[in-house]
Amino acid sequence: MAGLWKSYQALMTRYPWTVQIVTAGSLVGVGDVVAQQLIERRGLSQHNVYRTAKMMSIGFFFVGPVIGSWYKVLDKIVVGGTKSAAMKKMLLDQLCFAPCFLGAFLTISGALNGLTLDKNVTKLKRDYTDALISNYYLWPPVQIANFYFVPLHHRLAVVQVVAVAWNSYLTWKANKM
Repeated sequence: MAGLWKSYQALMTRYPWTVQIVTAGSLVGVGDVVAQQLIERRGLSQHNVYRTAKMMSIGFFFVGPVIGSWYKVLDKIVVGGTKSAAMKKMLLDQLCFAPCFLGAFLTISGALNGLTLDKNVTKLKRDYTDALISNYYLWPPVQIANFYFVPLHHRLAVVQVVAVAWNSYLTWKANKM
């Protein structure tokens, strides 16, 4: 395990953007597998591989680039590694970024699931508030620790490790018709 972590860190140092995006896409995919197998209890024979591929593509092309870019912007807006700076970053993250990100994630998922505009809006009205409330239960303490203790180039990875559970919930919510 230590060797794997060293390899990951070496790759992160050499190719931070690529590794962040691959990590995000992979872990969104893992979250979908967990959602289908443990939450929905589909079993391997009923596992929807196409759905997992769609969720991974959202991770690769939306989650990774957007969250990775957001952390860079956030580090420029709020400079420093103090407790106060960590709190400011968490508040900006949770009050400004998270609501928009969740809405976009659910909308993109609906579109990739073939929902019409009207059905996507109806689904968003049904699921968005629950997802946002669940977000506020999990992410503020994680983000305070992340912003205070974790260097910028590892933040997306920390978030994605915690997000395996979150992604399981979110992919279940996004794909629940």
